[in-house]
Amino acid sequence: MFQNLSDRLESALKVVKGENKLTEINVATSIKEIRRALVDADVNYKIAKDFTDRVKDKALGSENVLKAVSPGQLMVKIVSDELTDLMGGQAAGLNLTGNPTVILIAGLQGSGKTTFSGKLAHWLKTTKKKNPVLVACDVYRPAAMDQLTVVAEQVGAKIYKEPENKNPVQIALKGIQFAQENKCDVVIVDTAGRLAVDEEMMKEIADIKNAILPQETLFVVDSMTGQDAVNTAQAFNETINFDGVVLTKLDGDTRGGAALSVKYTVGKPIKFVSSGEKMDTLDVFYPDRMAQRILGMGDILSFVEKAQNQFDEKLAKDLERKIMRNKFDYNDFMAQINQIKKMGDLKSLMGMVPGMSKITQDLEIDDKAFVKVEAIIQSMTPKERANPDLLNMSRKTRIAKGCGRTLNDVNLFIKQFEEMSKMMHKMSKMPGFSGGGGQMPGGRSRFGKR
Repeated sequence: MFQNLSDRLESALKVVKGENKLTEINVATSIKEIRRALVDADVNYKIAKDFTDRVKDKALGSENVLKAVSPGQLMVKIVSDELTDLMGGQAAGLNLTGNPTVILIAGLQGSGKTTFSGKLAHWLKTTKKKNPVLVACDVYRPAAMDQLTVVAEQVGAKIYKEPENKNPVQIALKGIQFAQENKCDVVIVDTAGRLAVDEEMMKEIADIKNAILPQETLFVVDSMTGQDAVNTAQAFNETINFDGVVLTKLDGDTRGGAALSVKYTVGKPIKFVSSGEKMDTLDVFYPDRMAQRILGMGDILSFVEKAQNQFDEKLAKDLERKIMRNKFDYNDFMAQINQIKKMGDLKSLMGMVPGMSKITQDLEIDDKAFVKVEAIIQSMTPKERANPDLLNMSRKTRIAKGCGRTLNDVNLFIKQFEEMSKMMHKMSKMPGFSGGGGQMPGGRSRFGKR
């Protein structure tokens, strides 16, 4: 998402880079390109004009400010600040008061409501230590309840459904009662969608909301629909006055207009963004971090948070002791691979590192990048994994046959592993060493696409 917008904004900001000062001429040229970039990203022209007018006023009004900052850097900061404000300024929290907390999920058909409901349940369990129940109130779409059942099983959450009942209001109320009886502290009500905004749909979702009085009403939109998503959000908000927006399918070929426009148009914050079908691909929306990513500045804070969420303190302490004794083995290496894989897809993670999004945009980086390495390690015996020094030529030959790789592949991996182990042991002797994050082997690798 946003790659085309990022490229266009980078080109627009180059106009003032290398200049001695911001002038009406170079600012006007840059502003014109920024406005075009926003409109091409499916941002409403009025919003794009208001945005660029504010950027222009700040740029021309900063002539005597921040003398130590170059005009190019100052322009990037102004655009970043304005993008942050446009998308809401600060991250909007989730209201988890109530006993139980009731969260109503609304949106059009195909927007990803049911999948999001599962992702939200997973997020609540893992980050807020909640015990959620999913309530199936889509009584129209074939197999909707079955889909929610599968999703609930995937995230380990309870589900309440009544396959024979066609009254979603009754189901929602009974779902809350079920939560109270089963000590569930959050109720996520998944409702039916429609192919378009219509009076019947609006009345039904309004009736559900009036009956259950949720602490949170979230409107789910497919970010690939661009400006249409914003228009639909506005229509829903007029009826049910929702609390926040969820943007799904951010990994699709989308231009980003919905993310940039919805807060300005509807006045409600984006609370979550998600991509892919995996249940752990849900993120709190931080406007400032998204602005930085759009401008190619990365998102180190989100990267660190993902790492901390998957960080196993006991594993890290055990690893540190082994590294200091120079006893790092293939079992430890596999454990580190699993830690990385839990953080999310590799291309998304690399895009959070400043400067890496442009480098990786055309590379094929997927979750299978570690498969070949894992195959080599899994072809070893438990004794070999725990004792790397045992790997002589005959053992290496057997391992190569077992994993379908060449002997040269196995030798290359073992060499990289040995170099990494030596480097980590050297680092362990340095002051302030903490061995929580074993590094991947350096150099060129044939086992993972880079």
